[in-house]
Amino acid sequence: MERGSRDAFTRMGTLGIEEECFVVDEDGRPTSGTDDLVYEYDPPEILEGRLDHELFKFVIETQTPLIEDPDDARESLLEIRQALVDHAEAHGYRIAAAGLHPLAKWQDLEHAEKPRYQAQLDRIQYPQHRNTTAGVHVHVGVDDADKAVWIANELRWSVPIMLALSVNSPYWNGFDTGLQSARAKIFEALPNTGMPTHFEDFEAFDRFERLMLETDSINDRGELWYDVRPHTEHGTVELRTPDGQADPDIVMAFVEYAHALVCALAEEYEDGTSGHQHRRELLDENKWRAIRYGQDASFIDRDLEGTVDLGELVDRECERLGIDGIKRVYERESGADRQRRLLEDEGSDALCESLFLQTE
Repeated sequence: MERGSRDAFTRMGTLGIEEECFVVDEDGRPTSGTDDLVYEYDPPEILEGRLDHELFKFVIETQTPLIEDPDDARESLLEIRQALVDHAEAHGYRIAAAGLHPLAKWQDLEHAEKPRYQAQLDRIQYPQHRNTTAGVHVHVGVDDADKAVWIANELRWSVPIMLALSVNSPYWNGFDTGLQSARAKIFEALPNTGMPTHFEDFEAFDRFERLMLETDSINDRGELWYDVRPHTEHGTVELRTPDGQADPDIVMAFVEYAHALVCALAEEYEDGTSGHQHRRELLDENKWRAIRYGQDASFIDRDLEGTVDLGELVDRECERLGIDGIKRVYERESGADRQRRLLEDEGSDALCESLFLQTE
């Protein structure tokens, strides 16, 4: 039974970026099933070992190599994206990104045949059968296991902020859900998802992970699909919150924010700062507000005294952490609003075209 280790947490501030994308046809429509890009053709060298299916054959995931210096993150992301786009186009496909593909109907799409996913389908049934979601995951290295768990506890507060800024999935199964991130809600139907509870230290998290494996609740530690988690193999804290994005500038804003948050929290931990012990229910409420209202959300404030608008939170975070990417994301039209506008004003062709993965 494969398990992680306290010893994995050795390096502070490294980065890794995982992106889930859609394999689409020339017109940007979902392909019902393609093994080609993963199994039939050798990918470009940079994608070897870093390209795989997700649950559906039309959802594909890439991973950057380990990024030692945050200043290299954008170049690394674009290099992986370009390789994926080139690989797809060489075999008659294109790549798109969003939290959900607005025209994808899960009943018409083929599941991947990988044993891991077949086992999940058998165990979870309907919630997994319909799971056409795609997100962005940011890993930030942490050099101590207890510190990583403390940081992950604190990052729960930031999950709704990042989700509200990333909302990019108003449509699911061909209809308007009325949500800004339907992906987040659909994904929460799976077990071991959503907002995690507070863990006292690494030993507590390790006991939980071990119990879940030993009781056959999960087949591997990767099936703890919470919005934020200590990753006990990579030695990172992993934020799994944002919807998928075609625009690399938006992804990089989240990478900048995640890195700044983890490094600032690491300093707080080392200074002996007392962590917050917010109830999961309050954090769930804030996440719901992000799902429903996106950039128009207001949140229960961190001190639990009243509410605060997303715009004010973004200003606070940028000033506190010395960043500006999430401010630029906030000031532009949200992905969900853009999808709705394009479909209404220009039709489904324009909507699909807007989701093609950008590489510069």
